[in-house]
Amino acid sequence: MRDELEKLAIAGKIGSKHIDPLLTLAQGGYCAHKSWGFGRITTVDTVFCQFTIDFQGKPGHKMDLSFAAESLKSIPADHILAKKAADLHGLRQMAARDHLGVIRLVLNSYGGKATLDQIQKELVPDVITDDWKKWLEVAKREMKKDGHFIVPLKKTEPILYQAQETTVQQRVMDKFKAAKGLKARITEAAELLKNVDDLDNKAAVVGEAIATLNAEITSHQRTQPALALEAVFLRDELRKAAGLTPAEGELTEIALWNQGLKLGQLLDGMPAAKHRRALDSFKEATPTLWYEAVIGTLNNVSAKLAGECAAMLMENGKLDLLRETLARLISQHQASSDLLLWLAKERSDTFADILGPEVFRAMVSAIERDIFNEKKSNKLRDFILADHELLPELISSADIEVVKDLTRSLQMSPSFDDMDRRSLLARIVKVFPIVKELITGEATKQDHTFIVSWESLERRRAEYDDLCKKRIPANSKDIALARSYGDLRENHEYKAAKEMQKVLMRRKSELEVQLNRARGTDFANVRTDVVSIGTKVNVHDVNNQKGVTFKVCGAWDSDPDNGIIAYLSPIGQALLNHPVGDEVEFELQGTKHKFRIDAIEALPPAPKPPEHAEAEVPAPAAS
Repeated sequence: MRDELEKLAIAGKIGSKHIDPLLTLAQGGYCAHKSWGFGRITTVDTVFCQFTIDFQGKPGHKMDLSFAAESLKSIPADHILAKKAADLHGLRQMAARDHLGVIRLVLNSYGGKATLDQIQKELVPDVITDDWKKWLEVAKREMKKDGHFIVPLKKTEPILYQAQETTVQQRVMDKFKAAKGLKARITEAAELLKNVDDLDNKAAVVGEAIATLNAEITSHQRTQPALALEAVFLRDELRKAAGLTPAEGELTEIALWNQGLKLGQLLDGMPAAKHRRALDSFKEATPTLWYEAVIGTLNNVSAKLAGECAAMLMENGKLDLLRETLARLISQHQASSDLLLWLAKERSDTFADILGPEVFRAMVSAIERDIFNEKKSNKLRDFILADHELLPELISSADIEVVKDLTRSLQMSPSFDDMDRRSLLARIVKVFPIVKELITGEATKQDHTFIVSWESLERRRAEYDDLCKKRIPANSKDIALARSYGDLRENHEYKAAKEMQKVLMRRKSELEVQLNRARGTDFANVRTDVVSIGTKVNVHDVNNQKGVTFKVCGAWDSDPDNGIIAYLSPIGQALLNHPVGDEVEFELQGTKHKFRIDAIEALPPAPKPPEHAEAEVPAPAAS
């Protein structure tokens, strides 16, 4: 092959510098192009001076030899790409029985090191066709036991393959000794704990690590107490795993807490994964007053840590204290953005008696208070906007006047831009359509008032009184009784009572709006020159030539079998203000009707109830 290439060079068809690269490409049989990717060289034609290459998606591609020498990179036959092209089935079988062999093949293809992303890219889905995560977990365990692989803690760092074997013990202890500072030592000590069962001399290695940690803990106990406490936790876990006894005079968790460490500050200095461990440790060190400190910390920590504190209080019988604290902070608008964010995410039946419109008002106040701390305010604001069920749930059982007041507060708040504010207002309108008029200012006289008979008005008043004096108080007792049964998450009686509360409060709101708009009348002194409210109308059905009598009454009066129709009904609206002789048309249930008005007369006046002798307009609720 070299002879033929040298002849081509002498003939000036290729450069002499191209001979070695072309020879490597031809002998290897595989190549890579920066644009077309991996390819397999199928033929070398020295007559026409070209390669034929099967690229992925570009099979049978012809390429001039000189161009090939300068643009192609030779891929060795033992490269993972070449292996996949030559024997994919065999590679899949290898992956099933020899995890380390496949990993080693990929690492060697990348010069002895590769990241997990690079390894996955080469193996999935061609070689590993099933569960990659499961396969990788097995491979990782094998690599950690094998002395040739160095697996980093961070996924973004490359896995290394080294020819010289090192034991797990040597590897983890070398990294532990080389760590700079207590924080780095804690990281390496955690790795040591993971591999403690694979150590050759468990007691000696762990004992040496504990001695180093003890020295670091002593020097950091006052300058970095959070780090020192985290090291104590890890030291004790290492000792337990190795079956060792505590060293004389070493600092303990209780000794650290007794130095007057502040719970909130210390927790802020620890990783989230250690928060619960620290809380349990604090409770053990201060068994009588621990909950007071946890309650005091609740409003000054992150949302996640607030959840840990709340969980600990509930698990230790302090739910009532927690609810009382939350209610007080919310009512006084002192609850932090993080605490309210946790409560909004939690939103369980455990706090059902707290979750109401005041929570949303407190959220708006907290966002306004944190206006110069965008990180805090943005988290809560973003959650409010993203969770479309939050606001409706908080206001669903609220009094209409409370909702109106909340709407006004939201309209004036600088915490939301116009688009976000409109989105929140739309959610309120969906639950309480009546507030749309407050938002848009679009209200007409017809929208606000309608005429009803005294009898129907009294029926609605009676329903409203029954709701306020009997059904709603009875429901409140049902909720309180159901809450006493315990765990609200599985309390079906409580959930049913709360659902009924929403129904009752919604009906109460509807009745307040209706009663406020209603105008009672006795139908006296009505006009009879045209059809009016309080008239009896004789009509002739033009289609079937039959006579019909209608009594046009108030908005809540309807008895079609006896000819009583509401003036707001389709028939009533069609007849109103038409004189005798007029023909009217209207559509009812998809059928068109045509009536001719034959006669109009006044209905007998309805007696006015004694309590309404001086005023016709009732006002059960302020508008």
